[in-house]
Amino acid sequence: MAQFWKPGAERPRLIDDEEGGVLFYASSSSTSSGIGYSSIEKQRQRLPVFNYRTAILYLVETHSTTIIVGETGSGKTTQIPQYLKEAGWAEGGRVIACTQPRRLAVQAVASRVAEEMGVKLGDEVGYTIRFEDLTDQNVTRIKFLTDGVLLREMMDDPLLTKYSVIMVDEAHERSLSTDILLGLLKKIQRRRPELRLIISSATIEAKLMSDFFCISKRRKGKGAEEHGPRPEPAILSVQGRGFNVQIHYLEEPVSDYLQASVSTVMLIHDQEPMGDILVFLTGQDDIEAAAQLLTEEVQNQKKKSSRLIVLPLYSGLPRAEQDLVFSPTPRGQRKVIISTNIAETSLTLEGIVYVVDSGFSKQRFYNPISDIENLVVAPISKASAKQRTGRAGRVRPGKCYRLYTEEYFLKEMPAEGIPEMQRSNLVSCVIQLKSLGIDNILGFDWPASPAPEAMVRALEVLYALGILDDDAKLTSPTGFQIAEIPLDPMISKMILSANQLGCSEEIITIAGILSVQSIWVSIRGAQKELDEARLRFAAAEGDLVTYLNVYKGFLQSGKSSQWCHKNCINYQAMKKVIEIREQLRRISHRLGIVLKSCDRDTEVLRKAITAGIFANACRLETFSQTGMYKTIRTSQEVYIHPSSVLFRVNPKWVVFHSLVSTDRQYMRNVTAIDPSWLLEAAPHFYQHQTANYVAY
Repeated sequence: MAQFWKPGAERPRLIDDEEGGVLFYASSSSTSSGIGYSSIEKQRQRLPVFNYRTAILYLVETHSTTIIVGETGSGKTTQIPQYLKEAGWAEGGRVIACTQPRRLAVQAVASRVAEEMGVKLGDEVGYTIRFEDLTDQNVTRIKFLTDGVLLREMMDDPLLTKYSVIMVDEAHERSLSTDILLGLLKKIQRRRPELRLIISSATIEAKLMSDFFCISKRRKGKGAEEHGPRPEPAILSVQGRGFNVQIHYLEEPVSDYLQASVSTVMLIHDQEPMGDILVFLTGQDDIEAAAQLLTEEVQNQKKKSSRLIVLPLYSGLPRAEQDLVFSPTPRGQRKVIISTNIAETSLTLEGIVYVVDSGFSKQRFYNPISDIENLVVAPISKASAKQRTGRAGRVRPGKCYRLYTEEYFLKEMPAEGIPEMQRSNLVSCVIQLKSLGIDNILGFDWPASPAPEAMVRALEVLYALGILDDDAKLTSPTGFQIAEIPLDPMISKMILSANQLGCSEEIITIAGILSVQSIWVSIRGAQKELDEARLRFAAAEGDLVTYLNVYKGFLQSGKSSQWCHKNCINYQAMKKVIEIREQLRRISHRLGIVLKSCDRDTEVLRKAITAGIFANACRLETFSQTGMYKTIRTSQEVYIHPSSVLFRVNPKWVVFHSLVSTDRQYMRNVTAIDPSWLLEAAPHFYQHQTANYVAY
């Protein structure tokens, strides 16, 4: 039966279905207010964590650190902050913080808690992520934020004095920011014994975390222990309410997990009873390709009776599209959510009965010897596989289809993932710790020690950028200014250099564009249209100058979504660029940077770019027929990515912003330069030798 929107009621959210019609979704806030407060209260009481409410509050009261191991879906993320507030931990202007590794999880959880408490998001319950702050410092009492944002808050308030309890959620993910945060919170606790920590996770090795936070030996005197909380951590295990999940393996390995995922979804749709499907893929490109393939399959089969609603889920997704993932599935429909590993633990998706696990995720790997960091599609661990399987048993018995063999799972799959700290470029990590006054970084107490080679390489780069001095301390003002800008230090250095060269308006636009995943929309089977669109904006100087042409066009169109659609440009990404640019404008003003435009002088613009990313300089090999470049620092073989406007142009000298690894090392966001600018930007880093440049 058709649904009609009543004037005066809250406008429903819409999504086009596969056949061009429109499906209406009741908005989550209107449904909850329709259900009524008592019903929400009953829902809260049905969550497994409710049975542990008294125990959790007792442990938080009596111990400095409480480690809570709870299965995904137990309610720990949404309920524990509310229990703490109800118990008085937010009185007297104090704030309860709950960190998440991912931005999307922060927004989703904050929305849910505000809804449960019957308050407007941004008032009593708020959230802060990079470039977005929805809190009121006079009113907000429960604050959700990413680990990285809490680290930045320490720059202004090293002891985090406004927080009474800090809950580090999803700690098992061991992101770079989570590990730094855990190390710093341990230091803060020694200075602030009254601060309570809750370390919460689905699969954390509780004993290891307990040993890390056990500071009883360092306590002096009995008085502090008698009157304050106990220093040794408490461990509490919260049972989930999972149903049985049947696991199906492949008999033989598959070569194309993307196609296998789509085929498995169609098989479930044809043969299994109603229930939503969750598919785990590696990233935005895979997800959009799978969504396109599924939509085509459904259209080809012309199934009218029980249609699929295909929804993507990844961190760069616009807010309105994220919300659709959490909406109830209309009667007679089946939702297929195609997600990155964000749905593994951070988010609870009701209604999932079937899980399709590709066995892969995108992971960051850094080689400090070649100085190359890549996002690589890599096999997941057994711990991740278990998490993915558990998503199918939330509402009723479910099924998990693993796109790998049982033998591979048992004999070859690693038990745990490698902490990000041990496989990342540590440049941003080092500058954060230095800005917090931690100079003895090698002696810092890490949950997992970073590779010494990666640490040395990070110190080298920061010294070369002029951020650290000869004593490895932050330089003044450059080092302190760069630490204030929430960007990769190389991009921040570009902004400071642009201030001297008079092109800061353009550079903050470029910085905004580099902060979003991609401003282009890639549509499977429409590569020709995308290539033609890129050519319309192409600048001979390279990709970063091309982005400025796109930005100008977007402004001239009146920020039109139709213009974006016509030019294969991601409208939501461009809106985000405008927001980020505004934030960077405010930060620049605070740092005393005067925003000036260089108009069309692309030489000064490229000099500013070179000043930031001179360490990523490459020279075309003289006799190369294949467009092979070599990096100046490490003589690594690299190639210009096919999506670059300089692909096949092959200027003799270039700098790149990032590398992506497939069959080759490909440079992305490439800019053509004059080699003499390298000497100007970093004479301490490069020396001139008979027309060759050698990195020190």
